Amino acid sequence: MTKQPQEIALLAESGKLLAEVFGYLDRLDLIGMSTMQVNDMVDSFIVDTLNARPASKGQYGFAYALNSSRNNVVCHGVPSASELLQSGDIVNFDITLEKNGYIADSSKTYLVGEVSPLAKRLVQVTYEAMWKGIKAVRPGARLGDVGHAIERHARSNGYSVVREYCGHGIGREMHEPPQVLHWGKPRTGLVLREGMVFTIEPMINQGRESVRTEEDGWTVVTRDGQLSAQFEHTVAVTRNGVRVLTLRAGEQVPN
Repeated sequence: MTKQPQEIALLAESGKLLAEVFGYLDRLDLIGMSTMQVNDMVDSFIVDTLNARPASKGQYGFAYALNSSRNNVVCHGVPSASELLQSGDIVNFDITLEKNGYIADSSKTYLVGEVSPLAKRLVQVTYEAMWKGIKAVRPGARLGDVGHAIERHARSNGYSVVREYCGHGIGREMHEPPQVLHWGKPRTGLVLREGMVFTIEPMINQGRESVRTEEDGWTVVTRDGQLSAQFEHTVAVTRNGVRVLTLRAGEQVPN
């Protein structure tokens, strides 16, 4: 379950490239673009510019370079040529990248054009909740500490945490042990050790936590139709704390 230093170095290389993908997305004017256009541009950027591989493409039968989850879509949204992004939308792009056999995984929720204050607040609190979880990572801590930190922040702001989906170990495979729940009790669960690498990716709902999967077998939406947001980073447990392997330009680990 733990990785050797040379493996973490390769994962960090993949993570650095994946951060460049989000830098590329940051420069796009998403208004009026279809989610399939975004997918195709990201696919080309990963393959042609970064000389890497979109790791989700072909995984579990999924055909695309990213998941695009808009507004009330919680996760696993499928890119579509007919789904046009409009001012006021929020949309999460979840992307995995493989380089030299090692995979990094990250996601970001974007504000498209002029977004309502309520939507902005959900996205901000979700971002903060992810960092609360990341800051709980250190040798000797437990996974329950990570989940509790996320859930406490979300609930204290009036939101709910999706329980059906979680973070995961990552390395040569996209999904490895352990499962990283975004809720939990302090001082419970797996003890963290130096060299563990996993994702932290809370999905936070504006309304109730319950979700359902649509008929395509992929797209997960909120049952009450309210908004959902998500952020994700791949992290490694270090000797003294945590290293964010997918840290993006302009991001800093909060104090």
